[in-house]
Amino acid sequence: MQEMSDARQAIAAARAAGATPTTSPDFYAAQAAIGRAESHLQAQEFTRARLAALEAKRHAAAALANANSQHAEAPASQPH
Repeated sequence: MQEMSDARQAIAAARAAGATPTTSPDFYAAQAAIGRAESHLQAQEFTRARLAALEAKRHAAAALANANSQHAEAPASQPH
């Protein structure tokens, strides 16, 4: 299912940018939603799986944006 793949890629990108479940509520929500999507897929509840995967992707995108903005706002270290 393409939505599952997209969601997993979005979660991986957010993780690579520094998002963690403890520092980002959106990243935590993305991981929870992808877990639900996988459960729905196992139960052959394809519509619910797709919706949960879309939710995971949305939360992962928000986590990525937050992680990137935090990096942009961090002060640059001064060379000594």
